[in-house]
Amino acid sequence: MSKRDYYEVLGVEKGADQKEIKKAYRRLAQKFHPDRNPEDNTAAGKFREVSEAYEVLSDNEKRAAYDQFGHAGVDGQGGGGFGGGGAGDFSDIFGDVFGDIFGGGGGGRRRGPNAPARGSDLRYNLELDLESAVSGTTVDIRVPRHVACDRCDGNGAEPGSSVETCPTCAGHGQVRMQQGFFAVQQTCPTCHGSGQHIKVPCHKCNGEGRVRETRTLSVKIPPGVDTGDRIRLNAEGEAGINGGPPGDLYVQVAIKPHHIFQREGRHLHCEVPINFVDAALGGELEVPTLDGRLKLKIPPETQTGKLFRLRGKGVKPVRGGPPGDLLCKVVVETPVKLNEEQKDLLRQFHESLESSTSRHSHSPKKSGFFDSVKSFFEDMKP
Repeated sequence: MSKRDYYEVLGVEKGADQKEIKKAYRRLAQKFHPDRNPEDNTAAGKFREVSEAYEVLSDNEKRAAYDQFGHAGVDGQGGGGFGGGGAGDFSDIFGDVFGDIFGGGGGGRRRGPNAPARGSDLRYNLELDLESAVSGTTVDIRVPRHVACDRCDGNGAEPGSSVETCPTCAGHGQVRMQQGFFAVQQTCPTCHGSGQHIKVPCHKCNGEGRVRETRTLSVKIPPGVDTGDRIRLNAEGEAGINGGPPGDLYVQVAIKPHHIFQREGRHLHCEVPINFVDAALGGELEVPTLDGRLKLKIPPETQTGKLFRLRGKGVKPVRGGPPGDLLCKVVVETPVKLNEEQKDLLRQFHESLESSTSRHSHSPKKSGFFDSVKSFFEDMKP
């Protein structure tokens, strides 16, 4: 049975560039992949056909031969079941295209097993008290991490010994297994993906090239940091692999609860208790701030919940801008543990208010509330 034209199989023009060819193949490979069509007996054949077409048209030399001689120009070069192309034909297609389709790659060729790789980033959770976060400080932290082994300089071999290319996978880090028309790559069982064979492993790192150590770092905390802020320490993460650069360390800040203040962005909040005499007659109150104490004037007839704003007594944001404010919420405190004389005086005071012709004006909220309640029940009557 004659084969269809490869351009027709992929649905592209003969002059299509590699981007168009790859895009067409990805679309068709997703459509006809056997795993996605378990009940379609024709899917495997179609998938093989588009894969065969892509293998030829994605290779400039094979494509040129195909354009000049047709199928005869590429017979035996991979168009007959992917058996003769070695480790660089279908395995490259699998790593390049299927990595994009199924989330395993970044659109380029797979990184070689011996290529340098950047070390992993690390995270350290740091709790600070409010005062330190507002004013800034310097703290010492102990961070466990992997560093390059100083005995073998990170290559994993005992000094005087050598690192050789793995004889099983020829340095690729993977071996290829053929199952019918479908080729599968697996991690090399000899080198476990490294592509190298170490005759005498380093005694200190056991051939890994890295050792774990705990290092003390001094971290400068800028003024104004808040919960959720991160401080990055360049190159203080895990050591790289095969000479790659180290990762970074991210210090994640969390502010501990404070016994007086609550922080909301650049503003601070606190509750200030006052006795009912000062609330009724007015007075002067000493309130705390992060800079010290301040006198706050309480006007007569102050009610619970009234807010006093002290401008500029909040937090200066770490990213710049003016400092916030301190908002003091007044809470009128009911006296407790009264003796009989004090109770009697309060009763007299209460009787004085009740006997006054303007008694409703002494407690306007109370009067307004009970008027609303009375109106509510009257509206419920049939």
